[in-house]
Order: sequence, then C-alpha cells, then structure tokens
Amino acid sequence: MNDIQEATSPATSLSGPATCVTKVELRVSCKALLDRDTLNKSDPCVILMVQTNGQWTELDRTEVIKSNLHPVFAKVFSLDYYFEEVQKLRFEVYDIHGTHSIGTRDDDFLGGVECTLGQIVAQKKMMKPLLLKYGKYAGKSTITVHAEEISGNNGYVELSFCAKKLDDKDLFSKSDPFLEIYRINDDETEQLVHRTEVIKNNLNPVWEPFKVSLMSLCSCDEDRKLKLHRVYSFLDYIMGGCQIHFTVAIDFTASNGDPRNSCSLHYINPYQPNEYLKALIAVGEICQDYDSDKRFSALGFGARIPPNYEVSHDFAINFNPEDDECEEIQGVVEAYQNCLPKIQLYGPTNVAPIINRIAKLAAGDGNIKDASRYHILLILTDGVVTDMADTREAIVRASYQPLSIIIVGVGNADFTDMQILDGDDGVLRSPKGEPVLRDIVQFVPFRDFKTASPAALAKCVLAEVPKQVVEYYSHKAISPMCPIRDLSTPILSPVATSPTE
Repeated sequence: MNDIQEATSPATSLSGPATCVTKVELRVSCKALLDRDTLNKSDPCVILMVQTNGQWTELDRTEVIKSNLHPVFAKVFSLDYYFEEVQKLRFEVYDIHGTHSIGTRDDDFLGGVECTLGQIVAQKKMMKPLLLKYGKYAGKSTITVHAEEISGNNGYVELSFCAKKLDDKDLFSKSDPFLEIYRINDDETEQLVHRTEVIKNNLNPVWEPFKVSLMSLCSCDEDRKLKLHRVYSFLDYIMGGCQIHFTVAIDFTASNGDPRNSCSLHYINPYQPNEYLKALIAVGEICQDYDSDKRFSALGFGARIPPNYEVSHDFAINFNPEDDECEEIQGVVEAYQNCLPKIQLYGPTNVAPIINRIAKLAAGDGNIKDASRYHILLILTDGVVTDMADTREAIVRASYQPLSIIIVGVGNADFTDMQILDGDDGVLRSPKGEPVLRDIVQFVPFRDFKTASPAALAKCVLAEVPKQVVEYYSHKAISPMCPIRDLSTPILSPVATSPTE
C-alpha cells in the first residue's frame, strides 16, 4: 500500500448524528447459480427492483462477474430505510452476454427472490433460495443479502496498491490480476469491502487509487484517543437480534353493533375487510418482519365469552388461555372472524387490564437485561375508554417497560379525550400526578385515513416506534446484543488474483 489519506466531513460531530433519513447498505452474493453457458460458466449480474404503487422498477444493479457461479459482488446498494413502511424489494440474477442490456433475449434469467427491506435488516444477513418463474427452485441456487446501517460519519480513506512478481496463472499469456479487500467482522466472517479493476496481462500491476468509506472499511472507528459516548440507533438493536413481539387487542363492546348487521363495525363483508381488519393488517404486516417465529398474541375485551358468558376485558380470541398466539397475521384474522359468532358483545370499554397484562409480560423480558425483545401493543377500539384513570395509571407503569402502545379509534365516535393518552399535547400523568417515563402511546382515528392507503395508516402510527425503542434501551444503558459496528480495529485482508482463476 503506497498511500493512505483520510478525509473527514466537517459536519461530523461527536455529539451524535443530525436527524436525517436512516440509510442502509446492502451487499449481495450468490452461490450455486445455474450454468447457462455452453463453453464457460455464467456471467452473473444482480438487478435490484423496488415496488412503488404496485409497479416494479429497477433501482440499481451490480457489476457483471465473468464466469462465476458463486459471485460476491463489490457493488453496494444504498437505500433509505423506514421502519413504518413495507418496502418491497426484488433481487433478479441474470447471466449477461456481451454488453447487451438486461431484458434482451440473449440474457438468461438465473433466478429471483422477493422480500422486504424490513426482513433483511431484521435478520442482518438474509439467505434465500432463488426461484425461477412459477415458483420453481433454481436448482440449489441461493442469494445472500447483508445489511448495514450507514452512520452519519462521511469520512473516507484513499488507498492505492501495487504488486510485484505475481504468479503466472495463465497458460498462453500473463495473469490478469485484480485486488480484493476484505474486513474481518466481529463474528470472524469476511466481508468484501472493495474490488479493483482488472489489469490485463501484467504480473507487476499498479491499480488506480480508490476511496473507501470509513463505514465500509472499519465501521467508523478512526482509532483516535478520544472518550466517545456511543449512541446506538434503532437498526443497531434490530440487526443485533432484537425481536419485536406484536399483540393486538380488539374492542368487542356492544357499541360496535351486532356483527350480523351490515351496519356493525364488526360486520364481515365478503368483498372487503372492515375497519378493524384494515387497521390490524396494515400495522401487523409491518411488525411481522421483526418477529422470527411469526406468532402474534390476539386478545379481546368488553365481551361475554363462553362457556359461562361472563364479561371479560382480557381474553384470547382463539379461546386458548394457555397460548393466545396465532400463526402469522392471517392466523389473527381467522381467529377474529371465528370468535365473532361465539361471543356476546357487551361492555364497558376497559383497556387497562390488557395494558397491565402486556406490561407485566414486557417487564419479564426487561429483567433479562439485554435488548432481545421489545413489545408493540395495538389496541383497536370504537369509543373512549371508560376506565380512563386506570388506563393512565397503567400507561405510566408501562412506560418503564420495553413496550409501545398504538391505539386506533374505529368508527365515528368523539375521540377528543383519547388525545390525552397520546401525550402530544402535554405529558401524560397518572391520577396521582406521576408523569410517564417516556412517551409510549400513539393514537389516531381510523377515519382520518379512510380514503388513504393502509400503508399511510401504518406509517403514521408506527413512525415513533424506532425512537421509543432507542429511548428505552438508552435509558437502561443496554447495548445491542451483537452491535453491527464493532469498535475494534478492523483487519484488512488484501487478495490479488486472476479473474479466470
């Protein structure tokens, strides 16, 4: 290495990054790709597609790697990340012939996979089988996508390399070398940082100087003798393994109307979901990407339930008190639809029992002293709660636990008093005057989003959750279980090789 030069952005501050959109980098590799070529191996390239308004459009593409069925691409995809949105992605792998563009008849489709950006960051490193048309597996082909958050540090290093007396790997000419730089992650895996250009027919190559961001090179550890206070981000916790457990609580009070009547808020219309289902699906589809077992608790309140038909303000809608969880969001939907004919809508609208129940569950997780699990409670109700004093007390207690509460008001009731629980107009206090430790409640009336897409509702109610997660773990001084940015000095592993090797 002949020269190293560091340049740091003047905007970089030790007081923490400025508020901005969270950006993530995606690095892609494949294994066991199909071999479409007759004389050589496939020359793969990965296309990244994003879905906007139901349409797939190309966002970016990797370089083409010649004659390789196990490619590791140097190209890094950079995307804006929003927790509160379903960001659908599609990775398509093609065998490229010559200089033709993607989509010509000479290009061979090697497989593709669809996922969400949330699924990738939740796993940090996602591996999936590649699929051909009609869901057929592309042999044993797989694609691996590695996600990393881009910090506010815009520093970079400029590197230049040369080599002398390299081995001659070619039979009739000299080697065509290029250089790859890897860093060693904290889990001892290697990650490609940069691949240089290929220099043809040369055993003493001098590669062009290139720049590498400090984020990619060493996770922004500049090895300075400064006392830094580490500020973790929401993605630090998610990529570190934090699971988000989602619970829905549904209002079954009589004010909703008889479910058999088409005017009821609980009426099951065979042609379109009611407002309860719309809100449940919109929020649930976001949260499910962050829970590995895809099992969600589904509770009800305000109904008389079998077998004795006593009023309950905290019951499992699958009627299994030993296991209130349902398989995926569709399982919650089915449990909701199945329970309606079996219960009697009653009242009053008491939500404190369920808040206390989930807060107690979250408290058990909080005692573990690590960032392994955070809870989101979605309460769907058609009216103002009747146990407001108990609810305020329950929320104050819950604000000390790893829990966020979302309340969606369904129907046309006057929800003015519900704004008190939100805390946006002033700090929520218990009846005795004790303030919440942190603002954990977000309330919205569903009618404000009646003409908008379900995604707009989810974006609104979930927008504050990342901040609430960070606030909880920061207050507890709890670090991510496996920080994605290791503060140890990186180990660089330069490798010079021939592309035909």
